This record gives sequence, structure tokens and C-alpha cells, in this order.
Amino acid sequence: MEISEKLLCLFSTDVREEDGEYVVDVPGREIETGSLEPGETYRVALISRSAAEADDEAGGDTDVSASRADDGPQPPVEPGEMRYVEIEDLGKQGDGIARVERGYVIIVPDTEVGERVKIEITEVKSNFAVGEVVEESA
Repeated sequence: MEISEKLLCLFSTDVREEDGEYVVDVPGREIETGSLEPGETYRVALISRSAAEADDEAGGDTDVSASRADDGPQPPVEPGEMRYVEIEDLGKQGDGIARVERGYVIIVPDTEVGERVKIEITEVKSNFAVGEVVEESA
């Protein structure tokens, strides 16, 4: 299965019934990271868990990271990716620290705790990334 380059986010969730309608919950991190905006309309593709697992076993490309080596979790960011992040902490050298999926750390120089900024990922390592501010939020 091919994944479109237009993919904004990828997550697993359950479909539940609520007042005669079926609801798919979007994780808050997708809104917080700027992947999605409340009130906007998006196309949604649903893949059954069993179909996705079968495709994985057959060598299909059901996950963006499937083409990478299967040596554990892959970084949730890629070089050149744009993200909105909130600076949660300062590192020992005074650089801002943001955390994204699975607690993955992004170091953002020249930022302060509490700032919400748009960054471009400039460097990716297995346990952290470095981002450069491209836009400061009000």
C-alpha cells in the first residue's frame, strides 16, 4: 500500500458509537503539533488493523517508516519538516527543548520556555533532533 505525500498525520484509534453516530477521535498531539486545525475539513482513510498487519507481513508499505531499517522506533521527524512546537524546558547550554511524539526531543536554539514557534527540522539523530525557528507565534 502506498502512502500519499499529502499525508498530514498517521495514528491508530478506535471507532466508537455515540448517539447513533460513529466517532473517530483525533489525538490532541495532532492539533498541538500543527498537523491539523480544529474546524477544518479533512479526508480520512481508514485501514483495518488486520489488513495493515497483513500488509506489513507481506512487505507492504503501510507506514511511512516501513522502508527504514527495523531496528527499533524511528525518529518521528525528518530533515526539512516544518512543525509547530512549544518550548517546555531549557537545556544545559540554554537552548530550548520541545518534546513531540513518544517524548522525542527537539533542541531549538534561541528560544525561551513557553514560546510556541514554527520550526524547520535541520538535523535528526536517533534520540533527538535540532530545529531552527522560522516563525514566532504570538
